[in-house]
Amino acid sequence: MTARNILLGLFALGLISCNSTKKDSNTSETYPDIKVVGAMKNVMWKGELGSSIELDTISDKNGLYGLGPESYLTGELLINNGKSYVSKVTSDSTMSVEKSFEVSAPFFVYTHVAEWEEMELTSEVKTIRDLEQFIDEKTTDYKRPFAFKLEGKVSKAVIHVLDLPQGTKVSSPADAHQEQTDYNLSDEEAEIVGFFSTEHKGVFTHHDSYLHMHLITKDESKMGHLDELEIGEMKLFLPKK
Repeated sequence: MTARNILLGLFALGLISCNSTKKDSNTSETYPDIKVVGAMKNVMWKGELGSSIELDTISDKNGLYGLGPESYLTGELLINNGKSYVSKVTSDSTMSVEKSFEVSAPFFVYTHVAEWEEMELTSEVKTIRDLEQFIDEKTTDYKRPFAFKLEGKVSKAVIHVLDLPQGTKVSSPADAHQEQTDYNLSDEEAEIVGFFSTEHKGVFTHHDSYLHMHLITKDESKMGHLDELEIGEMKLFLPKK
């Protein structure tokens, strides 16, 4: 075989590889363990509020974890171990939380975790910033990005649920969050599902954070995007390497 034929063969393989990658129309970025659909910055700055993914199209729900807002920013979404939750504002102090995969998101990050391993939190880790720094320092040998979760008692927390009025135009983060409702939690048993990345600011984390987290209470009566946190007695779990 001539050198020219070898080069042509490699070129053809490259084309086949590119074409096969494009077949997954729902996924904008795929990593060894994480799938990212859409981007937060396109929602916030370009007003792309419509569906980028229908959650019921994710076929394998075993060990599935994911989070994002509901399309048109009318609620919050969380998939926790194969169960999909949708929260919506019902008043300035109440919300509804329902289980359903019949929902969509303008951006969404998700993964499958077959097995978790506990990483002990030091007593100094109390806030979101503390947690971010701790995870960053302790996972330099992990494949990034990755999912994580915390289980246990939250001393204090603030979560929000988006509730954008129908037809609202969005061209900035202030527009997107203008009708969100904040909920204060204290001494609650809860589970927090999060995603960590140093490379996805504005994609699935905010511009000033490596973390995106949603919290759900143990009784499943409250769920939303986690804005503030004071950790009580909680355990941190990372995907088993």
